[in-house]
Amino acid sequence: MHRSALRSGCYVAILCALTLGAAARAYAADGGPGRQLSFDVQEGRNLNSFLRADRVAAHLVLRSGLDPRILVAFPAGNSGVGLWFGHGSHPVTWKVLDRPRPIVERDAKGRLLYGIVARASITGSDLAIKQAVLSSVRVLRDYQALGTVPFEVTVKPSQVGTTVTWARNRLDGAAGYRLSLEVTRGTLQGDKIEADPDGRLELTLIALSGETPLTPLPEDKLLDARAKPDQESRNTLTFLSYREKFLAGSWRFDTYFGRDTLMSVDLLMPALTPLAVEAGLDSVLARLSAKGEVAHEEDIGEYAILDHLRTDGTRSDEPTFNYNMIDGNFMLAPVARSWLLDDGRGKSRAGPFLARDDGRPGVTRHTAGADLVSNLRLVVRSALAFGDNPSVQNLVALKDGLPAGEWRDSTDGLGGGRYPYDVNAVLVPAALDAAAHLYASGLLDPYVGAEDRSLLARAAALAQTWREKAPGYFAVTESNETARKAVRVYAAALHVPTDSALTSLGDGPLEFHALALKSDGSHVAVLNSDEGFALLLSQPSPRELETAVTSIMRPFPAGLLTDAGMVVANPVFAPVEVQGLFTNRAYHGTVIWSWQQAMLAEGLDRQLRRHDLPESVVSRLKEAQRRLWRVIAAAKAVRNSELWSWRYEAGQYHIAPFGVSDADVDESNAAQLWSTVYLSIWPPGASRVE
Repeated sequence: MHRSALRSGCYVAILCALTLGAAARAYAADGGPGRQLSFDVQEGRNLNSFLRADRVAAHLVLRSGLDPRILVAFPAGNSGVGLWFGHGSHPVTWKVLDRPRPIVERDAKGRLLYGIVARASITGSDLAIKQAVLSSVRVLRDYQALGTVPFEVTVKPSQVGTTVTWARNRLDGAAGYRLSLEVTRGTLQGDKIEADPDGRLELTLIALSGETPLTPLPEDKLLDARAKPDQESRNTLTFLSYREKFLAGSWRFDTYFGRDTLMSVDLLMPALTPLAVEAGLDSVLARLSAKGEVAHEEDIGEYAILDHLRTDGTRSDEPTFNYNMIDGNFMLAPVARSWLLDDGRGKSRAGPFLARDDGRPGVTRHTAGADLVSNLRLVVRSALAFGDNPSVQNLVALKDGLPAGEWRDSTDGLGGGRYPYDVNAVLVPAALDAAAHLYASGLLDPYVGAEDRSLLARAAALAQTWREKAPGYFAVTESNETARKAVRVYAAALHVPTDSALTSLGDGPLEFHALALKSDGSHVAVLNSDEGFALLLSQPSPRELETAVTSIMRPFPAGLLTDAGMVVANPVFAPVEVQGLFTNRAYHGTVIWSWQQAMLAEGLDRQLRRHDLPESVVSRLKEAQRRLWRVIAAAKAVRNSELWSWRYEAGQYHIAPFGVSDADVDESNAAQLWSTVYLSIWPPGASRVE
């Protein structure tokens, strides 16, 4: 331990891993007890340092700029500690001097706390301590976004010499959290940390959580021989992977998200071990609602306690689950089909997998097979009304009173739409088709009753109706003249060029699928990347393929393609008030999400494996594939992050990290689960590992 850490004094530390040099980006591979995973990601103003060693997993975030902060997120209990400093007049810059090392301590009651010790410097300005938050990452996330913190979790600091410490138990009295800073260069005066005369500060940080550690999935148990030799992606995926669950992303989403898990397992499946695939599926099945709904997110640890305090007045830490999203409900069946029927490894294990206990507490034993049937039952019942009467009102809508319900889950992500295109035109028919195949396979026979049989027997016919009828409701056509005018006006507002965009429009009308429908059935006429779902999960006709690929691959602002990547939304043909919702500062606006590019890349590859397409369509798909991989390669440095934005200057679109600008609504996770799916998605002509 560093002498400076020892001087902080009142803690007995057991350092449980080797200190590693800080010159290289990745420092070791996580392979089990005694070995550690340690790597850094610099993204915008955030310096991210990840560590996983034995029973310690932590993500240190040092935020530079005018609003500096220190934050440590722990996958254990989705817990974290953070310290925000006051807005400065001069930007500051962090530097890691000694990399985070694992540390285990005991609190005053002898209970174990797990965390890290690290040493960092900061230059540019003095610091004024503004707010410390020790709780669930959800609480830290809310404080970062809203500037508020529940009064129950507030804690006052204590100061001994040059060390300031915040510590408290969890709200139910269990082992809690501790954050301490020792000023080893500079001066600590109350809530002020003043730099030396040369403008430099040095700090030793100890961050700890008493939440129960998760069980790591080491890289050799996570990925098989077919995974790409991309160590940065491997590091990210390994940090986010545990036997209990995959984490959606860090720092902000260090816990289970159903949709993210399912999409990641589906796209990563060829590169994952059977243990990893089934860990992902297990986590989803065990969290289904009584109706078979896929849980979107879980509230665990102290956030669960806060939930219970608000709802029943208890301090229970029993997890609570969010079932507000509708898209995950229709993702489980296609992923289950891929593993249990289409992948030879999964097919050979299907019977025992379905028969095993899902681990839910309770008197009645739950099996994975019964869980899966409950979801298929939900899928078919959700599709019946439209199957009997294919009208807009019988499409699958967002839940009442909620503005979001699928992957574009920010308030304005669907532009006020109620019926999402991706759910209705692609995911519902794909889920029905998967349900039909799973039922016909006989694998589910031990878990279905007479009522289930009559219901599931309708799945194939319902899938056909949804495939034929639902997409048409979302079809948008703009005349060439109208399209050209809209592109010119929108480009002028954004100060971007129009030449290549206008050329790409040709002479005919422009066709695309609306992002969503409003309650009255009118279009939210926003170009979008969700055609990737159709290429991934269905077999569009040749004409449908050409229309989809053409609309996506036109240069922005006529389409979605920029030098910085494929934007996920383009409101060029929408009213001005809608355009204001989809800027490159909006979470689901004209920004680039890594996994959406990956999904389209895999979708193009799956369509090119078909043998029923005309050569002209094959050529169009190959050209789209080439252009897409060019921009994917250009963004390699940020590929594992959640999303990024762009700026246009010097005749080109450039990558801009999301969250750097004060106008950005949020910041991007430096490590995102579904952004690691490139480990199993290969560019055309690449030499695959077999």
